[in-house]
Amino acid sequence: MTSKLSPALVRALFLCLCALTASCGFLPSETDKDKEMSRWPEDRLYQAAKDHLDGGTCGSAIEYYEKLQSRYPFGVYTQQAQLELAYCYYKTDEPASAISTLDRFMKLYPSHSNMAYAYYLRGLVNFGAGQGLAERYIHRDPSQRDPGAALKSFNDFAEVIKRFPDSKYVDDAQLRMRHLRNLLAQHEVNVANYYMRRGAFVAAANRARYVVENYQQTPAMPEALVLMAKSYKILELNDLSNDALRVLELNFPNYPGIEEVKETQVR
Repeated sequence: MTSKLSPALVRALFLCLCALTASCGFLPSETDKDKEMSRWPEDRLYQAAKDHLDGGTCGSAIEYYEKLQSRYPFGVYTQQAQLELAYCYYKTDEPASAISTLDRFMKLYPSHSNMAYAYYLRGLVNFGAGQGLAERYIHRDPSQRDPGAALKSFNDFAEVIKRFPDSKYVDDAQLRMRHLRNLLAQHEVNVANYYMRRGAFVAAANRARYVVENYQQTPAMPEALVLMAKSYKILELNDLSNDALRVLELNFPNYPGIEEVKETQVR
């Protein structure tokens, strides 16, 4: 009498056979891929990274760029690869890695022909820094964010314009600086308004004066003048209040805040 194997036993034997086959090397593993790549020359690693970059898959390109950097730290492709790696970090939302890569590049190759691009790229990275995941889907006033990254971005773009005035990045850098300047001015006004609500009128006046002195020709200027005039009036510094009001009326004669100043009562 012959015995018949149960379906469960057959399935178990099949799984064991697959495991043995894989362990014997018939199926390629991640280790095999790494071993193969370890034998690649520098130019092949760079070309693989560049192909992924050109194909729009920065996530895959990073793997090859990182291996290239670790295996050939002083190779002929090292300098360009660092810039491209920083760009890939930027595109894959890894700003800290992008900044550290660019800082290292600037320190090691201060006279590199692509230094203008390095500063411009760092400006772009900082331009988007501080924006959380939720802000991509829920609108939030960007002037409410911590201004640290915006100020760094502004300084990077300013460096492009100052050091590389003939660079192709100058026009875009100027546009972004104008936008950042408006944001920074509005941030100062937001802080001044906060101090006003808290009754810290000296601090409010100082913040507003900073806008007037450093961010002229920005949309935040009239509000800053209103805050100055109101704060000084409450503090009974009437000459300073009247000066701010006079500048406000001269430059923004129809601004509704003029009446606010006139109606402000000394506490």
